[in-house]
Amino acid sequence: MRPTSPPKIFGAGLIALDMVFSSEARVGAGCWAGGTCGNVLSILAYLGWDAYPIARLNGDGASRRIRDDMARWGVHLDLTNCAPTTDTPIIVQKIRRRPDGRSRHQFSWSCPTCGKCLPSFKAITIEAGEVVKPMLVDASVFFLDRLSRATLTLAAEASIRGAVVVFEPSSNGNSKLMSEAVQLAHIVKYADDRLSCIPGTMEPGSATMLEVKTLAERGLTYRYRLDRGVSNWLNLKSRPAPRLTDTCGAGDWCTAGLIASVAAGGVERFRWAGARRIREALRYGQALAAWNCCFEGARGGMYAVPKEEFRSQIESLMHGRPDRISESPLRGDQTPFVGCPACPSEGDLVDQ
Repeated sequence: MRPTSPPKIFGAGLIALDMVFSSEARVGAGCWAGGTCGNVLSILAYLGWDAYPIARLNGDGASRRIRDDMARWGVHLDLTNCAPTTDTPIIVQKIRRRPDGRSRHQFSWSCPTCGKCLPSFKAITIEAGEVVKPMLVDASVFFLDRLSRATLTLAAEASIRGAVVVFEPSSNGNSKLMSEAVQLAHIVKYADDRLSCIPGTMEPGSATMLEVKTLAERGLTYRYRLDRGVSNWLNLKSRPAPRLTDTCGAGDWCTAGLIASVAAGGVERFRWAGARRIREALRYGQALAAWNCCFEGARGGMYAVPKEEFRSQIESLMHGRPDRISESPLRGDQTPFVGCPACPSEGDLVDQ
């Protein structure tokens, strides 16, 4: 029987420093923990989960900023310095306004100062994975968005221990590893603008019980296989954002909402979730996504709204009352610039 303490999620994948340049020139660059894995685990910690990211942060300025940011939300950092450590991925993001007022979020892996390539993602090693394995006790969920032998080994171990394995790929990648991930994952979620489909889901031998394909402003489509056969594809229209400021991170909030709603009890309880509960979980995820679109950055709302007010605003969205969301242009904390390792004069953390 699972303990009554908060559910645990472990995650291995893209954890990066988001360097966000606002659409308003007077606002400086803000630096926050990001990447799909980093965002999903930070959001779940915000929702009351025990979140354990697994990464190779080496203590540079970018990694210190990530740790400080995640610690603010209660993320557990025990597994973020797996050896051998390496330079922290940095993603430069620029928010621009179109003539019609809608935002355009641009991503770059090049330093805005020197133009050189910024550090990219590097997966944990097999040796590091062996160290992490014993710590997966009582895991409710294992999340992965980047594939490697070590990550799949950890996902398999977590599955054996009763965790729901959630796989959110951003591209096809290595076909052999992708096939193994589909065999392991109980929930597979992906964006239609990146992947039209993922072969092998719902086929005999795969663990997939829920497949979700997001369709941007058109909502999402999903199918499930629980106590019976595979359902037809079902559609859910998107929830309109009360104030469309920035869509970045919407998918991460939808994922976190889904996990929080149906996966806290591990795979056995998820197996009996039922069609209605899955639909409600996806609608909750969509409400979280719509709410965060009111703010700049992948998790901007977390910095702008007190948690008590957050709960009230989500409740309003769930009941079709988007007018209850504050119209004030709130924005997350602006923090000192973090440069790249190739800029020795700019590259480390700027202290205040």
